[in-house]
Amino acid sequence: MTTLHSSFELIDKRSIEALDITVLTSRHRLTGATHYHLACDNSENALMIGFATQPMTSRGEAHILEHVVLCGSQKYPVRDPFFSMIKRSLNTFMNAMTASDWTVYPFASQNKKDFFNLLSVYLDAVFFPNIHPLDFAQEGVRVEINQDNQPEYHGIVFNEMKGAMSGEIDQLYYALMPHLFPTTTYHYNSGGDPAQIPKMTHEDLVAFHQTHYHPSNAIIMSFGNIAVDEIQAKIHDEALSHFDDIQKPAQGKKFTGVIEKPLSQPIQVYDTYSADSDDKQMTHHVLAWLLPTITDPRLRLSLRLMEGVLAEHSGSPLRAYLESHPLAVAPSPLLGLDDSHYQMVFYAGVRGSEPEHAEVLEKGILALLNQIADNPISQEVIETILHQIEIDQRHIGGDSMPYGLTLMLEAFSTAVHGGNPLDVWQIDEHLAWLKQQAGEPNWLQNLIRQYLIDNPHRVRLTLSADTKKAARLVDEENQALAALDATLSDDDKQNLLTQAAQLKARQAAPDDVSILPKVGLTDIPSEVAFTKGIKTTLSLDGETYPVHLYHTGTNGLYYYQVITPLTDKVADEVINNPLLPLYLTLLSEVGTNNYDARTFQAVQASHSSGVTARISQRTQLTDKESLSSYFVVATRALNRKLEAIELVSEVMNETVFSETDRIRELLQQKQSSWQARLASAGHAYAMQTASSRMSHQARIEYAYSGLPALVALKSFLASAQADDSLWDTLCHRLSELHQTLISLPKQVLLVCEEQVSPDLLDEISKHISTKKTPAPSQKVSHKLVFDTLDELLCQQDEPKTAWLISSNVYYNAAAYQATTSEHEDTPALMVLAPFLRNGYLHGAIREKGGAYGSGASFDSNAAAFRFYSYRDPHCAKTFAHFDKSIDWLLQTKHDTEQLHEAILGIIAGMDKPGSPAGEAVKSCFNELHHRDKAWQQNLRAKILAVSIDDLKYVAQKYLKNKPSHQAVLAPIEQELALIDMGFKIKKLS
Repeated sequence: MTTLHSSFELIDKRSIEALDITVLTSRHRLTGATHYHLACDNSENALMIGFATQPMTSRGEAHILEHVVLCGSQKYPVRDPFFSMIKRSLNTFMNAMTASDWTVYPFASQNKKDFFNLLSVYLDAVFFPNIHPLDFAQEGVRVEINQDNQPEYHGIVFNEMKGAMSGEIDQLYYALMPHLFPTTTYHYNSGGDPAQIPKMTHEDLVAFHQTHYHPSNAIIMSFGNIAVDEIQAKIHDEALSHFDDIQKPAQGKKFTGVIEKPLSQPIQVYDTYSADSDDKQMTHHVLAWLLPTITDPRLRLSLRLMEGVLAEHSGSPLRAYLESHPLAVAPSPLLGLDDSHYQMVFYAGVRGSEPEHAEVLEKGILALLNQIADNPISQEVIETILHQIEIDQRHIGGDSMPYGLTLMLEAFSTAVHGGNPLDVWQIDEHLAWLKQQAGEPNWLQNLIRQYLIDNPHRVRLTLSADTKKAARLVDEENQALAALDATLSDDDKQNLLTQAAQLKARQAAPDDVSILPKVGLTDIPSEVAFTKGIKTTLSLDGETYPVHLYHTGTNGLYYYQVITPLTDKVADEVINNPLLPLYLTLLSEVGTNNYDARTFQAVQASHSSGVTARISQRTQLTDKESLSSYFVVATRALNRKLEAIELVSEVMNETVFSETDRIRELLQQKQSSWQARLASAGHAYAMQTASSRMSHQARIEYAYSGLPALVALKSFLASAQADDSLWDTLCHRLSELHQTLISLPKQVLLVCEEQVSPDLLDEISKHISTKKTPAPSQKVSHKLVFDTLDELLCQQDEPKTAWLISSNVYYNAAAYQATTSEHEDTPALMVLAPFLRNGYLHGAIREKGGAYGSGASFDSNAAAFRFYSYRDPHCAKTFAHFDKSIDWLLQTKHDTEQLHEAILGIIAGMDKPGSPAGEAVKSCFNELHHRDKAWQQNLRAKILAVSIDDLKYVAQKYLKNKPSHQAVLAPIEQELALIDMGFKIKKLS
């Protein structure tokens, strides 16, 4: 398993006990390509090919190249092998990512044949891409002549970055970087500035590939139980062995980080961001310090400790200062240590302020840092942060991304800049050094002085809201197009029309995807993966508590959850309470009878990863108006930290909603962060809006957690500024809800290693309890603005809804009433979604229309079938394509290959593994929601049996000529056009 292929030479071999992996570092003898192989007993094999990419413009060359290399290569000259492989694979992850200074191509699969299929396609894509001019035009940017004989910009990356740069946080980050990094690659937007992307040419793209994508500049990382020599044989034979002549020389340039020229004194800069409101308290103030490089693991870990002491939680001094500052609403989303660049950065600042407060805030932050540096830092605080570092190191991820890829991405920045990724994966030695250093007098204070207080490379950015900026950017684009038009001759325009026709023909031409490797239905595992637990009980004070116990490899951690079933009567009271999402946000963040809020944050951090609360909820199997619901309070902790168990009981039994200043801070932070993430999740809110009338769960999610709830939260915070009694009412009603929940019967979920479960269960038995609350007094009848959300649960349908946001692109969605999980049509509806995406939507909306993404989904919880598009330049055209996809399905003869690809995608998604602990938790809740292994096995068999006739049947039954609900998150400037299209307009302010 650890013998190298002869084309590679071994540089280092090291076992990392904490991660249960052996890392083999090797170098390709001919080209110098570096390979890190993480050998372990994990069947989810992963691989990532990456390059240092350092653009010195904001034209988006690195980002556009990431798209275009996946549009066909020498061995696989099909138009879109990447998307085609998604359909022909059992992958658990496939993607490509462009960061500020590197580009990576990661994938993972549990199937060995599939793994090598994907490796073959990825190798050919990155090393031998075709980079066709028409693929550059489609994926990057192009000029087309419209019906009025005027030029227009089109292109997928162009539209993607229009959407990305509509986001408040992206605008904040990219306004700061040019000043913090005046001369290096970080000065520029590697994704591409929409104003600069049209300057990119095909020739520039080819040149960027030739200089940056040579094997000498490549870093390959792999993970899993496939033998390293098999992987290296494939890499050598199919790619690296071909770099041995003048056309493809064996040696190329290896890019490494460049040290930024230091500032001699701090600077202050001012800029604006596009916003949908000119409300007060919309300004960001951020201080940013440039720090040393990431290649010294001990300094990096030291600065992580410094960050933790200053800003780990709400009890930490810097975070507490920023959260409670009277001249701001919340801490900046840029807060703490950023080690994603070659040189690290430390941020501190606020959002929700006014422009004139910049100097006061800067002086206040610096004064606080001086105060911290002038006084002793308690060993208890230091131990808490060291404890958090250990939890992070031991926690096995993999629930959102394959574990192997998580490890790779954590270390890639270090590797790409010449550091040793083992210093990221194996920190025990460095941690021991850090503990020793942290005990030295004034050592930590000296770090704060050296790298923050006395560091002249500091930038203060003031970023103010501008409601006219989005329109101004549109005007600037129109002016650029008008200037271009003035230079275009008739022949130029004819050439552009010819290019558009050629692209259209290329997009319409059938591809021979048979040259691509694939797996088939026979490669699908017959059994559903399901983690089996042990059912037992705990008894205390005459009460019996069911226990769901799972023994699995957790790397020295345990995962403890207290589960409260919400029965029918209680569910009505709890689930239909418009304050429930706010309650879940606040619980464990406020104080208790024994601790004030900030002290309690420090106590949680010293013993656990923190305590969280959520509702686990599914629509019942056969009734879209009934719910299966559980209230869950959870934590994870090191095996030795039994105190975390008592913390969960402290949250459940002792929480008090009385610190109104703290609750105000938390709700202001919630509103601010919610508003800022609309540009990155617009399609999710559009789908939620479109399906908001189709099941009970859909209605309450839209009303209480959707955009109406954001409007209500903003309204409440504005009203509460003038009326303090609203806080008293809110706190009283939150307390009532809390008392209802803690008086209900409970269950226990424990995931841990077998040898520690007796001690953990014994500790749980000391603290688990059902608190008997006194008979409630008459409930407070005072109304809050959140109560108006109840009206949404029973209001009349709105077939077309448009939410206006600050954006230059659209997020479109259409929803049709469907059915629930147990219905006989469910398997066909599940397969129909990828079938429509693969066969029609992707080509029409993304490739031809220029949207960054599009697709369809069946949501059994919403009892809805939904279409969507993401960062889309079109609105009406896209809704027309949703309809046309249905006609395409019904009127076209389809082959079984398309069907098998759709089924393959559904099964791959169902089989995607999580971490050992995550799989146990998922299995437990699947059983609680009546979706046990037998149920999943039955569903799997039905999905595999779906036919094309079944797809046409459900499309005819649920979609064709059936009423749909349309929703869009759209640019504010398009209000009148949307009204003309029949949309009811809704605004966030």
